[in-house]
Amino acid sequence: MVLTFIFLIIAGFAAGLLASVAGLASLVSYPALLAVGLPPVIANVTNTTALIFSGIGATASSLKELRGHWKKLTLYVILSLIGSIGGSVLLLIAPASSFEKVVPFFILFAGILLFMSGRKKDVSTAKLKQAHQTPTKRFWVSLISLTGIVLVGAYTGYFGAAGGVIFLAILSIITDDRFTVVNAMKNVIAFGGNLIATVIFIFKSKIDWLLVIPLGFGLLIGGYTGPIIVRHSNIHLLRILISLAAFGLAGYLFVTAYF
Repeated sequence: MVLTFIFLIIAGFAAGLLASVAGLASLVSYPALLAVGLPPVIANVTNTTALIFSGIGATASSLKELRGHWKKLTLYVILSLIGSIGGSVLLLIAPASSFEKVVPFFILFAGILLFMSGRKKDVSTAKLKQAHQTPTKRFWVSLISLTGIVLVGAYTGYFGAAGGVIFLAILSIITDDRFTVVNAMKNVIAFGGNLIATVIFIFKSKIDWLLVIPLGFGLLIGGYTGPIIVRHSNIHLLRILISLAAFGLAGYLFVTAYF
C-alpha cells in the first residue's frame, strides 16, 4: 500500500502539471488508477474527484493572472456548469460509448483551433473592430461565444477526454487575453466542472476515497506548479506542444474507436 501511495503521488504530480498547463491530466492519472487495480468506471470517477485538488492548486497559483478577470470568469464558470450538468444528465440516458467515434474529431478540431490561435493578436485592432460592430453583430458574436462555452461544458460532463484542451482552444478564440490568463481561466472552469461532477458521483457512483488522498496530494502540488511554469515559458512553443499533444491523443482515440 505504501508503494501504491508513492506511485500515485508521483503520478498525481505529473498529472497536475499536465492539467494546469495543457488540460491533459487524464493521460497520466486515469491509467495510474487502472495500474493499481481499479475497475475502469471506479477509476474514472475517482480520477475526476482527485482532479479537484489540481483545480485548487492551479487557481491558488494563478491569482495574479486572474486579477481583473473574475467577472467574466464567473460567467464562463456558470455557463460551463450548466452545460456540464446537462452533459451528465445525458450520460445517464445515452452511454458515452455511443459518442466515442466522434470524440477524436472534437479533440483534433480543438488542437487545430489552439494552433491557429497562436498567431499574434493585435489587441488594439481587435478592440477597434469591436467598437465599430453594430449592436446586432455584437449580440450574435456574444451569443455564439457563450453558447460555445455551454457546449464544451456539456462535452466535458458527458465524455470528458481532453476537455481542458477544448476549453483552452475556445477561450483562446473568443477572448483577446494573454495565453497565461486564458490558461488560468481554463483551470478554474475545469475545477468547477470536476467539482459538480464529483457531487453527482457521490450519489450515483462509487469513489475510492483512500486512493483520492495520494493522487489528490500529487495533483495539488502539480496543479500549483503548472501555472508557474507557464508564466516563465515560451508561450508560442508551449501552444504548439499542447496542440501536438491534442493531435496525438486524437489519433490514439481514433485508433481505439475504429480498430
